[in-house]
Amino acid sequence: MISQLTGTPAALGPDWAVIDVNGVGFKVSCTPRTASALRSGNPCTLATTLIVREDAMMLFGFADVRERQTFETLQLASGVGPKLALAAISVLSPAEIVAAIQNDSVAVLTKVPGIGRKGAEKIIVELRDRVGALAADLDTSDQPSRQVATDPWREQVSSGLQSLGWSSKDADAAVEKIAPLVSEDPQISLGSLMKAALQSLARA
Repeated sequence: MISQLTGTPAALGPDWAVIDVNGVGFKVSCTPRTASALRSGNPCTLATTLIVREDAMMLFGFADVRERQTFETLQLASGVGPKLALAAISVLSPAEIVAAIQNDSVAVLTKVPGIGRKGAEKIIVELRDRVGALAADLDTSDQPSRQVATDPWREQVSSGLQSLGWSSKDADAAVEKIAPLVSEDPQISLGSLMKAALQSLARA
């Protein structure tokens, strides 16, 4: 298994990156928040997990081990695959996910596109006894890193939403709804904007 990559980003997308490790490029899928924190040519280390299927091998990258553990734990629930688990940690922090499961907070989990009420209830029932170790490691005070947000954020957020299954129309509408956040805080991170956009779509 590939559990960590240390190298330099050779290419970046809204929810993926190609990490050059000694001349070999590894493409990893990741959350928009993790992707936005990477810079081409700047060394980085990602916690990773490799999922092998009959027709494909998928490598996922995470900002830290706790994010990876949350991603892997979510998939222990029936009906939750890598795509849905990645969407969950794109919308909610690991601490928020663990707290929602421990506190039976169905409303919090249903903020994630693709998780309905029945799905949230199933996740809570099946994972309640499995998140104890995660809870001990999580720091609920973690905040996403901040970066300067300029006009390109619109295209990045829209592309990120569409890659998660939203139509271009819905994605663009969500971008307009969160535009005031940039006016209020020009330094807001792309990850925070993506989270706000997903929450806006979940409420619609």
